[in-house]
Amino acid sequence: MIVNIFAKRGFRTTPIATTQIDTQTGNPHSPLIDSTQYFNYTNLVAMQSTRFMNTMRLGANVPRWYSSINNSRMGPSALSFFQKERLPSNTLVKFVPQQTAYVVERMGKFHKILEPGIAIMIPILDKITYVQSLKETAIEIPSQNAITSDNVSLELDGILYVKVHDPYKASYGVEDFKFAISQLAQTTMRSEIGSMSLDSVLKERQHLNTNINRIINEAAKEHWGVQCLRYEIKDIHPPQNVLDAMHRQVSAERSKRAEILESEGTRQSRINIAEGEKQSMILQAEATALSIEKIANSIKNTPGGADAINLQVAQQYIKEFGKIAKETNTVVLPSNLSDLNGLMATGLSLFKSMNGKQTTDSPKKDE
Repeated sequence: MIVNIFAKRGFRTTPIATTQIDTQTGNPHSPLIDSTQYFNYTNLVAMQSTRFMNTMRLGANVPRWYSSINNSRMGPSALSFFQKERLPSNTLVKFVPQQTAYVVERMGKFHKILEPGIAIMIPILDKITYVQSLKETAIEIPSQNAITSDNVSLELDGILYVKVHDPYKASYGVEDFKFAISQLAQTTMRSEIGSMSLDSVLKERQHLNTNINRIINEAAKEHWGVQCLRYEIKDIHPPQNVLDAMHRQVSAERSKRAEILESEGTRQSRINIAEGEKQSMILQAEATALSIEKIANSIKNTPGGADAINLQVAQQYIKEFGKIAKETNTVVLPSNLSDLNGLMATGLSLFKSMNGKQTTDSPKKDE
């Protein structure tokens, strides 16, 4: 295995002597190698082995064959051992960058945390084992499936913003706090989605983000020294059949609102028309009443006006009865004949009085 790795990395792996086959017996045998050649060969193999392991431990020039290893089999924690950045050198005087914390161990035990600025170390005893960034970091939560309370499968992803507030807990409380927080965020998201319906997830996204952030902080802030500043859900992807149903529902809601608005418009239009007709009839009735009132006043103030009206009514009454008699064979009589007789008598008396008045006025004109 090591020889093959050395060959892929370009190291010398060819032995000094090769195995040969005895032509007489058919048994393999090796030629004699002197002690000097054998010692040089073993030293070369040991040196190349040490160089390879140091390279892998420091994380520099990780070979290509390592990237093909199944990540799901080893996990991010195993990958971080090879891919972590090179640690600062253990010198007497150390300058710590801004927003960075160095965790120092003395003889294998935690000693102190170096804050930004100048620091003094004992190179033989002290060793920088962890470097923690105090800046805000964004951790992308991969897409995952979650089932709502109404049995709808959703595909969600998000992003988490965290910040290290305790370098000691972030270094010794968990192997890889980024991987741990990512896993906790995924499980928390599935748990919260399972307690909500699809409509609630779509409408109350901010409430969902707040709950996930609170639950993550309960574990990460106290035990891992990491504070979750905020959590944001990036995308929510329902199944295609659910999307089609949602589109149909939206179309139905819009059609319903359009019909309601149309009916409200028709109703208001009819109300306005009725109000207009009402006002028109009121004005017409007031005008008719005013005209009748003026006619009545005119008749009342004119001598003989009442008698003329009575005569006109009697004539119209007789005329209408004559029309009824001509058009049908049915004879219609008023319920109270005395009123008819009285009306006719009144009409005749008025007619005679008016004729008598005319005859008396004519001799006066002749004289």
